[in-house]
Amino acid sequence: MKGYESLLRSSYNWLKGIPAAPGLYIGNAYIYSKESIVVKDGTIDDVDEAISAFHEALERSKKELDKIFNVAKEKMGEQRAAIFEAQLLILEDPDLIGMIESRIIAEKREPESIVKEEFNKVMTVMYNAEDSYMKERANDIEDIRNRIIRNLKKERWSGKVIEGTVVVSEMLTPADTILFARSDVKGYITEHGGLTSHAAIIARSLNIPAILGVPKVLEMVENGTELIVDGFYGYVFINPTEEQVEFFKDKIEHLDKVNEGMKELMDLPSVTLDGVEIEIQANVDVSGEIEKLGTSGTTGVGLYRTEQLIEELGEFPDEETQTKIYSDLSARVYPDNATIRAFDLGGDKTRLFHPSEKNPFLGLRGIRFLLDNTDLFKQQIKAILRAAVNRNISFMLPMVSTLKEIRETKELIEICKEELKRDGKRFSPDFQLGIMIEVPSASVLASQLALEVDFFSIGTNDLIQYMMAVDRGNDLVADLYQEFHPAIIRTLGYIMTDCKDIDIKISICGEMAADTLAVPLLIGLGIKSLSVSPAAAPSIKRTIRSFSYSRAKELADECFKCSAEEEVIEKIQLFFEEFNIQRTRHII
Repeated sequence: MKGYESLLRSSYNWLKGIPAAPGLYIGNAYIYSKESIVVKDGTIDDVDEAISAFHEALERSKKELDKIFNVAKEKMGEQRAAIFEAQLLILEDPDLIGMIESRIIAEKREPESIVKEEFNKVMTVMYNAEDSYMKERANDIEDIRNRIIRNLKKERWSGKVIEGTVVVSEMLTPADTILFARSDVKGYITEHGGLTSHAAIIARSLNIPAILGVPKVLEMVENGTELIVDGFYGYVFINPTEEQVEFFKDKIEHLDKVNEGMKELMDLPSVTLDGVEIEIQANVDVSGEIEKLGTSGTTGVGLYRTEQLIEELGEFPDEETQTKIYSDLSARVYPDNATIRAFDLGGDKTRLFHPSEKNPFLGLRGIRFLLDNTDLFKQQIKAILRAAVNRNISFMLPMVSTLKEIRETKELIEICKEELKRDGKRFSPDFQLGIMIEVPSASVLASQLALEVDFFSIGTNDLIQYMMAVDRGNDLVADLYQEFHPAIIRTLGYIMTDCKDIDIKISICGEMAADTLAVPLLIGLGIKSLSVSPAAAPSIKRTIRSFSYSRAKELADECFKCSAEEEVIEKIQLFFEEFNIQRTRHII
């Protein structure tokens, strides 16, 4: 984001919201206002006629949703279109329909009024829930309620928009989002709504940039207002300056090239010139990169950062919420694997509900915090066990520094299994357990730790920081944060050598894995699995396909003997010239 901060500091014509669906677009606004539904209340004379009208409204609503369901299946696949299938099931709920019928008969009141009251009861429970996911589902219930009422009144849905515009609205329903896509809508901006809303999920599925929860946007935008929509970072620029337009035109051009690269490489294998296969998985933030997996050419998720759930929800999600989220992740990546990292709190991570410490980087963080808060940890473990029924979920522990931490976690897992069994909840008794190697003690004890777990993921960001005794966020010592320092290269080499006779998978998930300059060296050291951001995957795959494994091993041997970072970089640069490889880093 170099240059972005200065662009924000030098102007005041922008608003910040939740980046719900990634993408960039420059275009004109279309203000979409839903027609308010006036609900008639009063008594009726003919109960049979009212019941008949209610059922006709239900049937019309089903037909409408059926059409939307079919459009959704065509545009985003059957699995994701199941959002609308769930809405259809609500229209067939015998308890809800029976209650409305009973009240119409007993109270002899207008059906639309009773429909409103019954649906509002359900919505109130959802809106009052602490779980933001449930609050978002209340909006779906409201959409169904309004659909039935509109059909009772025999009114038509009005949802026309101007093609190629950015829809700006107070809130969007799933139906709005999918139907507007047929009009080639280029972006969505709403005042309300969150990351887990179905509108956000649909926008991500359709690759339409969306920013939700933008305060007061309707006060500042009117039809035709020029906007810049940045779905990556959640900024809306209103009546952008020439400088801003040029800045984002350059970014859009660059992004188009990246996307073209994705298409070109997506179906090609990730193999070296001499046929050695290297796995490329995706690092995923909760904030929206899951939807980019299908076009990134990655195979599954190598790192799913659950601590971001806490940042977004403002609280620790309970077992049910986590189970739903992890199960959804499992379904999205199936049959590929998803590695879910336990809450990694402390240090430079989220500080919510976390004690203040003088030196948080050396304090109660990662697995230490979790083992000190076992009730919270058990909720997550249970959610993982329940979500792992498809056998494609792995669980990873952060900041492990001792054998004892692994064994205590395994004891907790067994306790959680017994409690789930006692409560009659379905779960998988087996999942792969792994750890992050990101502190020196773990790297030194790698061969002993490997006997306790199924896989390692080397977190180079923290490993370099701790090995070099450098806070990478401190400008005064930033130049000492050296990923190519010989001590780092040798540490990685020692881990691979110590574990060569042990059946354990080892991957790298830090920023080093996304630096093409580092890729041949890492592979030469023996690492066969890299986990990077979906946006970085194409350039990493292109690099892997440009050199031979045998030559990369020679490079690693040469670098292993170096005594300064400059020597390592010089040897890698000569390697790049030899194979005519272009270095890229930090895609956008």
